[in-house]
This record gives sequence, structure tokens and C-alpha cells, in this order.
Amino acid sequence: MAQPDAAPDPTHPTPGFERPVFIRAGFQLTFDVPYPTPMLFVVQPRDRLEPTGTRQRLLAQRPLGAAQGIHTYTDTHGNTVWRTVAQPGTFTIGHDLIAETTRNPDPAHPDLPKTPVEALPDETITYLLPSRYVDSDLVSADAWERFGHIQGGWAQVQAISDYLNDTCTYGYGSTSATTAFQALGSGRAVCRDFAHMGVAFCRALNIPARYVCGYLPDIDITPDPVPMDFHAWFEAFIDGQWRTFDARHNRPRAGRLIIAQGRDASDVAFTTSFGSARLTHMKVWADETTPDMTLDTPPNPRIF
Repeated sequence: MAQPDAAPDPTHPTPGFERPVFIRAGFQLTFDVPYPTPMLFVVQPRDRLEPTGTRQRLLAQRPLGAAQGIHTYTDTHGNTVWRTVAQPGTFTIGHDLIAETTRNPDPAHPDLPKTPVEALPDETITYLLPSRYVDSDLVSADAWERFGHIQGGWAQVQAISDYLNDTCTYGYGSTSATTAFQALGSGRAVCRDFAHMGVAFCRALNIPARYVCGYLPDIDITPDPVPMDFHAWFEAFIDGQWRTFDARHNRPRAGRLIIAQGRDASDVAFTTSFGSARLTHMKVWADETTPDMTLDTPPNPRIF
């Protein structure tokens, strides 16, 4: 696993980070493995310095457990995938990292227009089609009835986020097999479901949309007492750029660290095993830290 430079300099922030914030994030997963089992992990944030999109830079990273020396490759969506064979017994894997991103909340551009399908870039077309958990064909009639009259790309997607946030209760009830249509019918959703439903409505309205997962620390908001977990949101392609929407929270947030994006959760599952590997323990952390923090400094006590 390649290690980023480990010396953040508060007096010289990365260009484009007008209001930098430093995040200490990571995870640790423990599995009970009865026999050698090939496994994949999509858990690795990467540098993103797009001029008008998400900006983040890894400053330091420490592998935990079996992540030391792990094989990595890049998938068709540009995500970094860890690949390994878990050995029998107790198998633990994770990382601890420090990243720099912007303190500015998610940008809002309410006047952005909707791009006609015939003018969309070729690479976005796949994000118009139904996929494993995004059965957009089943919500098409509902989407056009509720949102079809709204003018403008941003306005349509924001109306979708408003509707989902107002009508769906956050809470467990779905499973790893729940689709967008099923979650919508239940009226109960976790962040994964909110993202799938948002993507489904967008695609039904001919707006390319993709599922995004990552870390979302409590930056400039009241801390949530619920234990930290990975988070999911979605991006819609509006006026030439991928734009961030989060129907779960439905408010601009700061400090997002993107791990991966894809058609739906099947493309970015944080772990996939080709055999038996039972998850027995999971810890995820994402907190604001100081620019002089190093990975030799003990993290927030609530982490471990």
C-alpha cells in the first residue's frame, strides 16, 4: 500500500483548500475465517483535486492488521480495490489516516440547467440505466408525476432530496438485498437506501446519477452520539459536473472524504468475500484533527 507524505504543513495548505480542515479517519474490521478465503475491500480514499468538484488529499496513512503489503488495483470506476486472501482464524484489516479537505460545505447551485440526454458525455450514459439496487424503471412513473414539472436540473434533484428526507424515516429495516423501489415502499431507510432512492429517481428523470461512499465526520455541527460508520450519498451529473446530494441529511455538509463511487452499492461494497468470512467486529472513525497531528499520536479516545 503506497504511503502519502506524512507531514501536513498548516502554513502551506494544498492549493484550492482556501479553508482547509484536517480529518483523522479509519476503520478496523475483524472476521472469523474457517479456511483461506479470497477477499476484496473498497475502503481506500484517494487524492481528488478537481477544480470544481470534491477536493481531498491524503497526508498520512498507516495500515492496520493484514492491510500491510496488500495488493491493490484500480477498478472500472476509478476506485482503489484491496485484494487479499484471508487466512484461517481471526482476520483483522484496516487503516488509520489523516487527510486534508475543504471546510466549505457542499456547494449549492440552484439555477443549474438540466442537460438533454443527447448532449450528455458518453461516459455518463451508464449512469442513466437501471442497475442491481437501482431499479429506476420501477419508479419512472412516480418520478415524472412528482418531479417532471420542475424546471432545471439542480431544482429537480433538490426536490428529490427534499421529498425523500421528508417522507422516509431514518432507521434500520432494510437488508443488503434491498433495492431502491423496495426501500421507497417501506418508508424506512438507512443512508445506503437514501442514496439508492435518490439515484433511482434521477435516472428515471434522465439525469445521470451515481452512488458514493466515504467518511462523513461531524464538522461544524452538533456531534452525533451514534457510533461512526461509513456513509453513503449520491452525485448527479448537472451542467457538466458531478454534484453532491445527500438525501439522508439534506443539508450542506463539510469534511466529506470520498472512498469510491459506482452504479450502486454492488460496485463499492466495503468488503466482498469469495467463501466464508463472518464479520465479528467493526469500528469506523472520522473526526476533525489538528494540522500537527501525526499517526504516532493516539487518536480520539472514542475510536479505540
